[in-house]
Amino acid sequence: MSTALQMTAFGLALLCSLFLLLATCTDCWMVNTDDSLEVSHKCRGLWRECVTNMQDGVRTCDQYDSILADHPVKLVVTRTLLITADLLAGLALITLLLGLDCIKFLKEDPRVKLKLRYGAGGILGVGSILGLVGSVWYAVDVYVERAMLVSHNIFLGVHYDFGWSCWLGMAGSTGCFMASILLTCCLY
Repeated sequence: MSTALQMTAFGLALLCSLFLLLATCTDCWMVNTDDSLEVSHKCRGLWRECVTNMQDGVRTCDQYDSILADHPVKLVVTRTLLITADLLAGLALITLLLGLDCIKFLKEDPRVKLKLRYGAGGILGVGSILGLVGSVWYAVDVYVERAMLVSHNIFLGVHYDFGWSCWLGMAGSTGCFMASILLTCCLY
């Protein structure tokens, strides 16, 4: 039973860490949700903004000026939190891999392996909370920005909504948190 839980937690942590990494790297955190007939699809990400022509499929992306340039707070906070969550998830995966019973590393000392699994669960839990805070922070800021424009009857031509990268970040963080719970609460 313990081996099945360990493998389930490892598989979930690996998959959801990949989700977090993809969310950090991809560029569709906000998508245009204009109801008119659009000829292009616009996505804004943490690192660039892309426009895809719907008729011929040509995609062009504009990189943001610099990582150190003045950017909106939501962009800087989300970048920071997601990069930290990615690093912590990677560290947790390495620690968990060393702590699995099926790995021959420290086979003669099961207490150390148990501590490694608990440590991996703790690290993964902190990383998942940071990733979830970053993703939700970004989503709430997009919602508040849109609500402010609607409440003041301002139409700028394009309205943005949550993109699939934002949802991927939330799903990856939630899955990592569930793997953390499996590692810290259910293995003893």
